[in-house]
Amino acid sequence: MSSRVSLDLLHTFLAVHRAGTLTRAAEVLGLSQPTVTAQLRTLETQLGQALFVRGARGVTPTPAADDLARRLDGPLDALAGVAGSLGSEPDRTLLLGGPAELMTERVLPALAGTIGGGVSVRVRLGLADDLLADLSAGQLDLVVSAVRPRRAGLHAEPLCDEEFVLVGTSDVSDKPLLSYAEDMPIIRRWWRHVLGSPPPKRAVLVVPDLRALRAAALAGIGVTVLPRYLIADDLKNGSLRDLHPTDDPPINTLYLATRAAVKDAPHVASARRALLTAARTW
Repeated sequence: MSSRVSLDLLHTFLAVHRAGTLTRAAEVLGLSQPTVTAQLRTLETQLGQALFVRGARGVTPTPAADDLARRLDGPLDALAGVAGSLGSEPDRTLLLGGPAELMTERVLPALAGTIGGGVSVRVRLGLADDLLADLSAGQLDLVVSAVRPRRAGLHAEPLCDEEFVLVGTSDVSDKPLLSYAEDMPIIRRWWRHVLGSPPPKRAVLVVPDLRALRAAALAGIGVTVLPRYLIADDLKNGSLRDLHPTDDPPINTLYLATRAAVKDAPHVASARRALLTAARTW
């Protein structure tokens, strides 16, 4: 690589590699898409080789691009962090992502000490794949994910295990089903894992919010499968019942993911420590 290659071009390249599309990279960088395209072409010209194969749904990195990304990942982020902090106090805003239910019930309360210590938090709720893409693209610092990230440059550590329970307001387990999605992924997994068969019927209620399913179950509308952390108090006071106790419930491991380049930044490290400590009691 020529010593005259601009760091701005390398920064743009890494954003495109992480985002997977020119449009998304432009949003991350705060540039227009034509500018990103022009910078990428300039870099390819200077290197004398193509870095991406353009397609209808985005760009696919070449082996040369993957190699370059591995070499840049970490050092370029660290350099950007130093440049951004010159002449000012380092930014202590944590950009955090995760599923709405877990963030509400467990994650945000666990960050009380971190916030009290001077760290501001901005939260983005959503699905794991979308949030991990944002993390890789530099739009998030920390993600609680039900999917173990496999992207280059990301660091993941187990946070806790979710245990799923079939619940309702009575001992009758053949009431209507309440599901998170039309294809009933959580219910189907429980049924196959515990009973060895698919669910016997379609859901009468579909709502993509576990808290709404809990409310519907408490109202006696039907039965559903929920993570134990969400209904622990309901099971304790008897407002919901475990309809099929088992010694081998379905378990889903949750991960704490961040970019390797920023995982030891003070505000990120503080949140990681707080969450890993709190998760021991979840």
